[in-house]
This record gives sequence, structure tokens and C-alpha cells, in this order.
Amino acid sequence: MSGGGGRQGRKVDLATLRRFVFLTLPNYSMIACSNALEACRMANYVAGRRLYAWQVATLDGRPSVASNGLSLQPTVALAEAGPADAVFVCGGVDVRQSVGRPLEKALRRLAQDGIVLGAICTGSFVLAEAGLLDGYRCAIHWENLAAIREEFPLTSFVEDLFVVDGDRLTCTGGVAPLDMMLFLIEARLGRDLAARVSDQFVLERIRRADDPQHIPLRARIGPGHLAVTRVARAMEKNIERPLAIAVLAARVGMSERQIERLFRQHVGMKPSEYYMTIRLDRARELLRLSDLSITDVAVATGFTSPSHFSTAYRRRFGHAPREERKTSPPDLPMGAA
Repeated sequence: MSGGGGRQGRKVDLATLRRFVFLTLPNYSMIACSNALEACRMANYVAGRRLYAWQVATLDGRPSVASNGLSLQPTVALAEAGPADAVFVCGGVDVRQSVGRPLEKALRRLAQDGIVLGAICTGSFVLAEAGLLDGYRCAIHWENLAAIREEFPLTSFVEDLFVVDGDRLTCTGGVAPLDMMLFLIEARLGRDLAARVSDQFVLERIRRADDPQHIPLRARIGPGHLAVTRVARAMEKNIERPLAIAVLAARVGMSERQIERLFRQHVGMKPSEYYMTIRLDRARELLRLSDLSITDVAVATGFTSPSHFSTAYRRRFGHAPREERKTSPPDLPMGAA
């Protein structure tokens, strides 16, 4: 379990969590929501008795349409849902459009009533916007990390698959909600039953909270080139203050020449070119998803000169940074929605 640090909430006995409400927002990620819900159903099936109960809800009781165009029924109004131990806010694409005073007020009331609050996919943004993640650690999809960290500095956003921090349960999208629910099942019913649920879903293993969401280049070049993937991961962790290639090579016990050769062979470009690529990709993400000035984006991605940043950006994307803002209204994407 990912530990807390400076959190504002109370400690929760995870073994008491058995009744869940999934609050679905418009354009929510159905795969993420369904993975969490299905874990509860499968636990009941494997155990042969009703261990978990759940409801799907919206603020007004009308089913939300997911990002795939489908909806879940039956759906109830949040105010009319039965007793709940935890309420999960299920987000997806265009999550900013779902946030408003009625939703924030409803979530704050739940928190005041002592209900554990969770978030699936970009639902974390909703909790953060309502001020309900201040002082907490929180999981968010790796595509959203850079922008959301700038927007909510009082929340510690991490790259973990899921985070259990006091009375907040947050996870990324895709299949990560299944990992989080298996963790909760194990806390309540033991490792054996959690493993049996995992077997029913034909999972290779139960992933831990701190397993990485995203391993750079691994899918592209395969798992057999650890030096390259380790260097690439170090690059991703050092965007604002880029490290020299010689320093990165030393970290994996190789010479700069060896790393140059491996990157050319397996990536098709020099390590310095790859480093520039991921820095510019991060810059585009910040331009699209945050309100940072172009100068601040340049600094946040390791460029000391705005003119150098603009030239490099135009070379990679075919237009200047300021043009990115004209064509891309800020919102949170969701890679797994």
C-alpha cells in the first residue's frame, strides 16, 4: 500500500469497506469503472455469498453516457443511493465540463458525513477541484501528471497505479481499478480469495500499488534492453533540469559511447534526440492542459531560452507554441478512456 504523509483525513480500516457507490460522470471511462465493479461481483461469485454490494449513481439519477457511447443501468440519484462505505467518482474525458457547485457540494457533504471518497481515472481531478485532496497523496494517469501537479500544488500526485491514503482511495484508469479493488479484497478477505478473483480474470499477477504505470520504450523495443529503458526513465524524471548523457550513462554503468550505440540500434535516434523529443512532448502537454505561460512551460521543460524553445517546438510540431493554445482548449485527456 502506498503510505500517506501530511494527510488531512482519518485512518480507515479497509476491512470494513463492503458497500460502494460508483458516481459516473459524463464521458466516464467505462473500462475503468467496470473493472472496479466487476472485482466486487467476482469476489461474491468466488466466495459463494454476497460479500460486496454496489450501486451506480449520478447526481440526478439519469444514466451518464460513457466515453464509448454506452451507459450503465440501473442508475440511481446519488442522494437516493443506499448506505455506502465508499463513493468512487468515475471520470474520463472532458472531466472539467462535469465539475460544478452541485457536484462539489455533494462530495463535500459526503466527506463531512465520514464517507470514504475514491476516484477512478480522472475522477481525481474532481476531488482535487473540490479541495478534497489537499494534503493527500493521489494517483493519476501518467498523461495527466505534469499539468495537474501545477494546478493543485497542495496534493501530491504520484505515478503509482493506485494510492490508499487515509480516507481517500485513488487510482488511474484502464485496468488499474481492478488492482486497487484486489488490494481492498485482500485487506478484507485475505490473499487467497484475492488470488482466486485474480485467477478468474486470467491475470498474470496482482500488481502492487507502486508498480509503474508507464515504462518508456519497453513496448517498443522489448524487455531485453534494460539499460535503454532505465536511461529513458531517468530522462522522464529529469525534464525540468535535463541531465548530461554522460551522467545518464554512468547511472546504468555504461559509457556515453555505449549508450549512444544502443539508442541508435534500438530506438533509431541518438539519446540526446530522444531526450529532446520527450521534453517537447511534455511541453505540448503543459500547453494543452495547463494555464502556465509559454515562458513558464519553457522553463518547466528545461529550456533556458524562450527563443530556443520556440525554435525546437516548431521543428518538432510544425507550429509555434502559441499556436498550440489556439487549437487545443485545455482539458484533461485520458489515455485509457
